[in-house]
Amino acid sequence: MHRKVLVPGTFDPMTLGHIDIVERSSKLFDEVVVGVAASQNKGSGPLFSLDERVDLASAATEHLANVTVEPFSIMLVDFAASIGADAIVKGLRVTTDFEDEFQMAALNYRLKPELETLFIMSDPEHMYVSSSIAKEIASFGGPLTGLVPTAVEQALRKKYPAATA
Repeated sequence: MHRKVLVPGTFDPMTLGHIDIVERSSKLFDEVVVGVAASQNKGSGPLFSLDERVDLASAATEHLANVTVEPFSIMLVDFAASIGADAIVKGLRVTTDFEDEFQMAALNYRLKPELETLFIMSDPEHMYVSSSIAKEIASFGGPLTGLVPTAVEQALRKKYPAATA
């Protein structure tokens, strides 16, 4: 039986924590789709455009043969159904992640009960890493090694050129 899973997120930008969840998912499922959400209404909007985030996520996961990256701008459960996903995988770092994700999983179950939501605990090495933290460190010209892939670090440095001068 072929199992396909969706790992969704805004990925603004993708961190090594995100990659850890995708890599571990790729060992558990036959096919993994990294779904990059448009998320135009999230906060003040993403730092990177949808196309940039798709490109960065693609570069960060190109070493995984069973992983593809696709953008989406519809409800998560509808996107999951459109790609034929059997489940959604979400990474959890801290207890606040659990509270938010638990609520979303319950709502998704109400909308599409046949679609499972699975949680993978973050590797302790990446528990403190978030896209917001990476952007803040980059905005001050701080070190990004161990937080984000090289391509993401380069993209962040371009977004915050004054911070690296």
